[in-house]
Amino acid sequence: MPKEKAIRELEDLPGIGPTTAEKLRNAGIDTLDKIATSFAATLSEVSGISNDAAKKAISAAQEATTLNVESAKSLLKRREDIGKISTGSKDLDELIGGGIETDAITEVYGRFASGKTQLGFQLAVNVQLPRKEGGLDGSALIIDTEGTFRPERISGIAKKAGMDSEKVLENISVFRALSSDQQMLAIERADKLIQEKNIRLIIVDSLTSLFRAEFLGRGALNERQQKLNSHIHRLAILANKYNIAIFVTNQVMDNPGLMFGDPTTPIGGNILAHAATTMLYIRKSKEDKRIVRLVDSPNMPEGECVIKITQDGIKD
Repeated sequence: MPKEKAIRELEDLPGIGPTTAEKLRNAGIDTLDKIATSFAATLSEVSGISNDAAKKAISAAQEATTLNVESAKSLLKRREDIGKISTGSKDLDELIGGGIETDAITEVYGRFASGKTQLGFQLAVNVQLPRKEGGLDGSALIIDTEGTFRPERISGIAKKAGMDSEKVLENISVFRALSSDQQMLAIERADKLIQEKNIRLIIVDSLTSLFRAEFLGRGALNERQQKLNSHIHRLAILANKYNIAIFVTNQVMDNPGLMFGDPTTPIGGNILAHAATTMLYIRKSKEDKRIVRLVDSPNMPEGECVIKITQDGIKD
């Protein structure tokens, strides 16, 4: 009796050939997990297969997928491997629990010229420091969506820190994304680079600008949110798979429905709010000072601190 074929890809499912699999992937149903949690009617409508065939495919996908359940004790043990990158400010490090964490997404949002990109530059330098000095002995990948990357700024920060500026620049890989598709593709193909270059930090600056520019009007909002959700999900997978830090900057808008208080609201809505492990709001103060507020964190209370953006980088 022939041995049953192991189900690893969509094409391995009963009734799902290459053409049908391609239709499903184009519709965003691109993993066995997504098939396993789909409704038969939805699968049938998207792919063109019968309702019964869809049910068989879903059943097979459910049998082929497994749930990895861990004890809380095991998770606590794994948390000991979490690394933290210093921001350059002791006050800010203390506010967020010691620095920017690995296996997590940290979002910082604020208005134009508030210091989001400068904080990213500092982290790209600091991740290269030894662990005892607030780094991870690793390198950085920067996805630049706004053309704001400045190697001379990186070089200046590195020199002031007593580091070899040329070596620091060598350890930063930069991809200039000109469309949301390019931005997503860069992250989809990041696995090889992460392993080859010992990437311990991925910076996306900014996460939402290209999506915001390309998907205009209420009619495009749903598609924009779906693509953004997929993109953030992929970032979360990389953070967990390689125990790396993900740092994303985000644009803002004014919330017209807010009668009192600061109306500044990050772009991306609930999708990004729920995906980010830690959320920071940065705003300008007097001269070179910036006020950073911890908006959300799983283990630290809300609070604020003041930092300075100087020629030497981020300081208290």
